[in-house]
Amino acid sequence: MAISISLTVNGAPVSASIDPGTLLVQFLRDQLRLTGTHIGCDTAQCGACTVHLNGRAIKSCNILAAQADGAEVTTIEGLANNGALHPMQAAFKHCHGLQCGFCTPGMVMSAVSLVERQPDLTGDDVRAQLDGNLCRCTGYHNIVKAVLEGAEGMKGAASGANAGSPANAGAANAPAA
Repeated sequence: MAISISLTVNGAPVSASIDPGTLLVQFLRDQLRLTGTHIGCDTAQCGACTVHLNGRAIKSCNILAAQADGAEVTTIEGLANNGALHPMQAAFKHCHGLQCGFCTPGMVMSAVSLVERQPDLTGDDVRAQLDGNLCRCTGYHNIVKAVLEGAEGMKGAASGANAGSPANAGAANAPAA
């Protein structure tokens, strides 16, 4: 028996009829075709499926889509603003905070949420707070560097000085990922 849900995804209202057992990650990928949210482990261990639910980072493989009824969901596709990368996305690009890229959307979403909660971070803070996001390719050095640069960029964006932020200063000159 299908159920109806209504929520806001990346700022747009969405209504759908779904099977009650549909996971939020399945709904986003299969019904809305927002494939930036990745399915990695299906056990809430890797963080590849991280999205924001009402402003809080959650692992979307661990929540039913029906539980998001009435909520606001932001995916990696919803971070960019009018084609301009979010400061955290720009920092990941600039600092080469990725290799294969599979974990990157979840890392970015977790990092944005972390910085919104704790804007003044150290490298140790980043390592401790992103321990629920796994990367099988890198040594995390560039990921930590990217999160710290992204945090500075987010501060600049919040103060209206985004164009001069470190995350955006080098992003235009960074090699394409």
